[in-house]
Amino acid sequence: MSGSGNIPMTPSGLRKLKAELKHLQTVERGKISREIEVARAHGDLRENAEYHAAKEKQSHIEGRILDLNDWIARAEVIDPAKLGGDKVVFGATVDLLDMESDKTVTYRLVGELEADLKKRWIAVTSPVARALIGKKVGDVATVQSPGGTREYEVQEVRFEDPQEDAPAEG
Repeated sequence: MSGSGNIPMTPSGLRKLKAELKHLQTVERGKISREIEVARAHGDLRENAEYHAAKEKQSHIEGRILDLNDWIARAEVIDPAKLGGDKVVFGATVDLLDMESDKTVTYRLVGELEADLKKRWIAVTSPVARALIGKKVGDVATVQSPGGTREYEVQEVRFEDPQEDAPAEG
């Protein structure tokens, strides 16, 4: 996901990236430095598995920090709570009726970095999201899936910014 161009994301998506970056910089960096020092004290570095594992972990952390800084710099924050209208666009939460099973399913269209199938947050670049973009209530979206073609009728389009990652009140 590195490269150029803006990365669309919700305010909560940006907060998560910034929180992870802060954690890596303030907690993990110090922890891995201490692990490297401890391993280094064990002597011969050529045959020191702990040292090599710690250096590899450090490399992974630094790479992740670079990625996070890049993504944060290129974030194009789109606040679903400030959007409106009746068309499916980035940030929309959409209730769909699966025409085949007659079941209702809800998806939220988010940036690639925020996608989370457990929450039913799908990347705006996914096949389902691409089929939904621009649709209105009552429209039918046709999605090509590995199991064949599926049709979904748009039941509701709403715009909200769930605060799931905000600190609990109390």
